[in-house]
Amino acid sequence: MVWPCYLYDQQVLNEFTHGKQEKVNKTEFKEVLSDILLGMAAGLKRDPIVILRIDGEDLLEFINGPSYEAEMVSIFTQIESPDASLRDYIIKAFEKLSVDQGMPPSSDSWVLNNIVEPALQSCSAIDQDKLVSQEVFLTEFKKVAECVAQRLQEQPVIVAHSENTFDGSGIKRLLSNKFELEKSLNTALENVPKDKNGTISKEFLQLVLDAVAPAAGLPPVGAVEQIDKVVAESFKMLNADDGKTVKEDEFRKILTEILGSIMLQLEGNPVSVSSNSVVHEPLSSSSSLLQSSS
Repeated sequence: MVWPCYLYDQQVLNEFTHGKQEKVNKTEFKEVLSDILLGMAAGLKRDPIVILRIDGEDLLEFINGPSYEAEMVSIFTQIESPDASLRDYIIKAFEKLSVDQGMPPSSDSWVLNNIVEPALQSCSAIDQDKLVSQEVFLTEFKKVAECVAQRLQEQPVIVAHSENTFDGSGIKRLLSNKFELEKSLNTALENVPKDKNGTISKEFLQLVLDAVAPAAGLPPVGAVEQIDKVVAESFKMLNADDGKTVKEDEFRKILTEILGSIMLQLEGNPVSVSSNSVVHEPLSSSSSLLQSSS
């Protein structure tokens, strides 16, 4: 997606002036712009974004394929509710489908209002007040999915898709490279306050870990809930959140042990995350950037 240049200018100015209406000189502006672009490049290298053109083809393949019944039975079980109507079941089922099945995120209001809802209305044969059983759900959902696929053929949806698996490999690379580890720790510790004896409070471990995270292939604190739980478990195991003060060498040792603990947990149980966002700005269907969702 190509954004107008003035949006970048505004972003840079807001970053530098914290939203205040102040002037900046050309040199300062270039420095901030460079930092933002480098940050964007690092983020895209870590979490590449793929632009998908969802045109109904993959959805038709899914509902007519061998995995349809098993996957939809699983979804039916997840959303089973005695008070829900057939319409409720169908809408919730679409929310659980992903681009892997050829469905753009129906949690997006545009997709719901322009694709899913019209498909429900056009399927006049659907008795939306019908008593919902597994068999009824499988049959009726397929009818609506065919209507959704038809609307997607008429009006394809562009989706920005990204996915990442945190398996500890980034931490392993960092820990195996002593020079890079020391460099990352030195940079992260530059602005951490020390008392008159040169000791550091363990309260700053989380802050320093967040600063080291990009080099370790980890997301920022709060970005991925499953990773936050792994980090919290590592802190608990190493008693790293007791708030005591330690010498800098000990602080570095504890942080390295925390990284090692996170690595072992992720090696045993990798965390996979993905995101899908509808791109509302029109894109040419002939663009070389577009890929099918398969």
